[in-house]
Amino acid sequence: MKTSRVSIAAAIAAGSVLVLSGPAFAHVGVQPAGEAAKGGYTTINFKVPNERDNASTTQLEVNFPIDQPLSSVMPQDVPGWTVKVETSDLATPLTVHGKQITKAVTKVTWSGGKIEPGKFQQFPLSVGKLPESADQMVFKSIQTYDNGEVVRWIEEAKEGAAEPQNPAPVLKLTAPKGDGHHDSGAKADEPKNADKDAEHGHDKAAAEHGSDTTARALGIAGIVVGLGGVAFGVASRRRSA
Repeated sequence: MKTSRVSIAAAIAAGSVLVLSGPAFAHVGVQPAGEAAKGGYTTINFKVPNERDNASTTQLEVNFPIDQPLSSVMPQDVPGWTVKVETSDLATPLTVHGKQITKAVTKVTWSGGKIEPGKFQQFPLSVGKLPESADQMVFKSIQTYDNGEVVRWIEEAKEGAAEPQNPAPVLKLTAPKGDGHHDSGAKADEPKNADKDAEHGHDKAAAEHGSDTTARALGIAGIVVGLGGVAFGVASRRRSA
């Protein structure tokens, strides 16, 4: 009896953990987290899980912070989905690479597709130039289901407080590495160096193969010459006999 009570209590505790942890991993999020360099350009993905078992997600609306305008926002095609990019005039134009930018993207909406129950979808964007004086960007998002339900992922987390029920996606910004103008990861000249290394390796392998082939040919020629000499010696002995 005592064992049964312990088992029941453990099951209830486990169920509580699952219920409490559900919203933490099921909300709309933005990736990478903590890898985007300040003042640089990068590719971000809005990851949208379907948290309903009786409806499909059919639209995602992502709102960009108007106080952190980006000069470049380019969506990548997502099969089955239509993307709409909306811009607004800037009160203060941006100067990027010597060019004045008077408009900035304020909203990107994907629609027409379907995220079925138990599945998720990623929506990629190439963005920049990221803010240099901020530690994060908040993208308030709205998720719509085919049954008419709308979930607003717009709540901002407060320091020291528990995670809100419907948290907005947050992109963490880090100090730039190197010149800060490229994606974090491989340097711009690395592919070129890699190609050179590959070409050098190919030439080296070809040279080694050629040397090996030449050595084998010379070896075979030597054997043939040696056999010819033996045959000539035998024939000479027979004649003299």
